[in-house]
Amino acid sequence: MTEKIKQYQYELSKFIRSTDFSKAIVLTVAIVLPIVIFSATARIEIGISLAMGCLLASPSDVPGSFKHKVLGILFAALLGSLSFLIAGYTGSSLLTAIPMLFLMMFSISYLSVYGFRASLVTFSGLLAVVLSFANLSTGIEVWEKSLLIAGGGLWYLLVSVSWYLIRPRRATEQLLAETMELTAEYLRLRSELLAGTSEEKELKKKIFIKQGEINEHHESLREILISSRRSSGHSGYSRKRLLIFIDLVDILELAMANPIDQDQMKATLKENSEELQRFVSLSRNMALHLDNIARALYQKTGLSKNVLPEQLVSVKEVLFKLWDNVDITQNRDVLLVLRNLYDYQAKQVQKLTNIDRILNDLEANSQFIYKSKDIRKFLTTQDYSARTLLTNFNFGSAIFRHSLRLSLVVLCGYLIGSYFSVQNSYWILLTIIVIMRPSYGLTKERTRKRIVGTLIGGALAVGIVYLTANTLVYTILGLISLTLAFSLIQRNYTTAAIFITLSIIFIYALLRPDVHDVIQYRILDTLVGAGLAAFGNLILWPKWEFKNIDKVISSSVLANLEYLSEIDWYYHKKDKLPVSYKLKRKKAFLEMGNLSGAFQRMTQEPKSRQKGLGLVYEVVELNQTFLSALASMGTYIRTHPTTRASLDFDIYTKAISLNLQNTVNILKGLNIRENQDTKISEASKSLRKKFDKLAQARDEEIESGKTKIDKETRHRLQEAHLITSQLEWLLDISEKLQLKVKKIKSENE
Repeated sequence: MTEKIKQYQYELSKFIRSTDFSKAIVLTVAIVLPIVIFSATARIEIGISLAMGCLLASPSDVPGSFKHKVLGILFAALLGSLSFLIAGYTGSSLLTAIPMLFLMMFSISYLSVYGFRASLVTFSGLLAVVLSFANLSTGIEVWEKSLLIAGGGLWYLLVSVSWYLIRPRRATEQLLAETMELTAEYLRLRSELLAGTSEEKELKKKIFIKQGEINEHHESLREILISSRRSSGHSGYSRKRLLIFIDLVDILELAMANPIDQDQMKATLKENSEELQRFVSLSRNMALHLDNIARALYQKTGLSKNVLPEQLVSVKEVLFKLWDNVDITQNRDVLLVLRNLYDYQAKQVQKLTNIDRILNDLEANSQFIYKSKDIRKFLTTQDYSARTLLTNFNFGSAIFRHSLRLSLVVLCGYLIGSYFSVQNSYWILLTIIVIMRPSYGLTKERTRKRIVGTLIGGALAVGIVYLTANTLVYTILGLISLTLAFSLIQRNYTTAAIFITLSIIFIYALLRPDVHDVIQYRILDTLVGAGLAAFGNLILWPKWEFKNIDKVISSSVLANLEYLSEIDWYYHKKDKLPVSYKLKRKKAFLEMGNLSGAFQRMTQEPKSRQKGLGLVYEVVELNQTFLSALASMGTYIRTHPTTRASLDFDIYTKAISLNLQNTVNILKGLNIRENQDTKISEASKSLRKKFDKLAQARDEEIESGKTKIDKETRHRLQEAHLITSQLEWLLDISEKLQLKVKKIKSENE
């Protein structure tokens, strides 16, 4: 129980220290201050308008570069002000409101084609249109209110930037710590897979999801760290954080490069479960140590002692003891598996030790080798040209469909509110724009969470209102609820919906005596808006994942093909590792994450729309396994002395590349090419013969009394074993991929 209490205390401390909580406090202060100041001068309508500007400017204030932060807030304030101005003058009558709502909702939402931050800016515009129907302040003209909203946005920018300048590193530290926690959980899941005590299929699904989350955090960290390095130069802080990030990326690649096959492990190590448990224990401790580093970053405390090197020595002793006590000629497969596992863990321990040394201001083994012009290539840039708008202006675009769907559903909600004279009918519209997303699964999830949160919040509000009628209590609870709602909206949407409902009800309780009616209509309007959003996403041109899955699979397979090409080039040249190698590796990881995400969205859709779900999962698993095997071969070639790439290697890579290209062609409806080279079986025999020859020579050394293997012989044995097995594995997977996509293509036609 004590450990649970400590964990709860840590989670609470982490939440209070988080940028989400600090941003919520900043936003609450920015909203409340103008209202308090201008209410004291009997001009509360000015304070409310400025507060609206703060609210509209805040959604785009998310982690990223300082430049993007400022521009995002400015554009959100400008779009919010302009949208309110247009809606305020055209929404007064039914005849003008209908075309205005349709055009405004579509055009503003359509700007989301410019990416994630643009979608947050567009939400500000949509929210401004909805709030124009709220009549939150009277006594001033629409144009005056619009200018005040813009002023409120600038006021929020001033407060937000001031807070950022006081604690400029907090967002970076939090994102870095979160990435460490996700990576630790990823390593922990892999240790469970290694232990073989849990269901392999379920563990692999969790690993796929976790990889996607890690890749998303990597993208955010790239933007923050690379942009801060460009603006602040080669400062010690930015350089150290960039080195830590590089080590975290390498930890993920190393893990992916060493896939775990439970069945193979059980078959190969069935007599060595005790030794395997020592390796499992080290893997769990690596995850625990990374968690401890993350905790130290959150709490700004010293690092705990790194005992991983000592534990690695202990594992090495287990390996050498086994080596001395078994017949190597009869147990070579067991020893090679454990040796490769030890080498993998040794590299991971080194990466974790590097992070420790960097944070302790010691010289790390990592070396910063990228020039500024090279490192900028790792940023994912967004095309903001008009061509992006024109390219997406068709029914094939998910954003186009979503924008059209959203405008029609909002129009329907407005007509229902007008026809039934619903009190505060803009709540229906507000619920729709908050819930509706391009993805059916995400809209369904947010609908459920919004309804549950509103019902719970309404029930709590009823209880509090019945217990007290004190305006001071309403004020305090309203402010607390508002802050918690803002801080939790990205972390826990259900809980955020509870506090949103509470804050709105307490604010209305201060302004109006009929608070019970407010609660009733709040719940009713939310139910109507949520129902319309869910129904609209179901029937109005939904973008089902199975219709787009071919394109996502094709992109991922093509990225793997490009990564294979880089590995092939480097194996032949063995020159300085080009930047293009890591760029192609990054692209392969991101495309794999996109494929896993598409599959997850597919599982959330109606059963009738999950065409070929089982086949898609098999393709996702095969593609993931292919990328892992590819990373394994690439990592070995990069980090070990190797011999010259053989003709047999070229035969294999040519066949694998052809299979991958054929897989892409099948998905695109193009013709496939048959492999005219029939030398694969000969190449396989040649590679096996090379390994057998090396193994035989080693056996002869052992027979002659040379039990300790020299480094060169060990490296040559490892290379022959790993390259041969990986090439055979990659070829097998590429052939299976080709067959599976044929089945998917035939089922979708």
